[in-house]
Amino acid sequence: MEQENKQENRFEETMIEGRNAVLEAFRSGKTVDKLFVLDGCQDGPVKTITREAKKQNTIIHYVAKERLDQLSETGKHQGVIAQAAAYRYAEVEDMLKLAEEKGEPPFLFILDGIEDPHNLGAIIRTANLAGAHGVIIPKHRAVGLTGVVAKTSAGALNYTPVAKVANLGQTIDQLKKEGLWFVCGHMGGDVMYRLNLKGPIGLVVGNEGDGVSRLVREKCDYIASIPMKGDIDSLNASVAAGILAYEIVRQRMN
Repeated sequence: MEQENKQENRFEETMIEGRNAVLEAFRSGKTVDKLFVLDGCQDGPVKTITREAKKQNTIIHYVAKERLDQLSETGKHQGVIAQAAAYRYAEVEDMLKLAEEKGEPPFLFILDGIEDPHNLGAIIRTANLAGAHGVIIPKHRAVGLTGVVAKTSAGALNYTPVAKVANLGQTIDQLKKEGLWFVCGHMGGDVMYRLNLKGPIGLVVGNEGDGVSRLVREKCDYIASIPMKGDIDSLNASVAAGILAYEIVRQRMN
């Protein structure tokens, strides 16, 4: 029970409130995904905080007092709340290095706008078990490494690196230069069992509602569809990621 409590505390959502606490979080090097600032508040301490946030490329949201009050757990936010990541982010280069160290062709997950933290956590868990060398997420319009993500990953975040990038399309282009090719899941593509998914590969998984965006989809070498025989037209994003990932695993074993 004590071990469970320790793990629970480790994965708590890290919302940091108050000017001194938020400034200290930035200066201590803590990874902050988002900074919420009271709209119109431009006094000295707040300017110092936003300056530190910009150094870290943290996303800054200027919001109404009602929004801050809603986010606040203490009621003493002083016009600033920081949402810190539960884990540090890796670099894409770390993933390629990990693959090289293992003597394996790189296998990466690229997530195009996953917004549900439970889905992100489940996908990271699947990525780990499928032997992927890392997961890449976008900086904007997607969930980061929150406490819920960490819990749902069931410990996978301790082993599977996650990188956050400003532009998925540019990252895909860079990885293509490293020899990777890319397949994305999308209805209307070729049935996944007919595709050659061996070698250095990036699996692109789309947003829960809209799927893979057009700009990212156009960067992919192959479009893979999952055969579906039921009455509804789509799978949960994390389930679809698991099905596609394990077809890659099956082919890599042969």
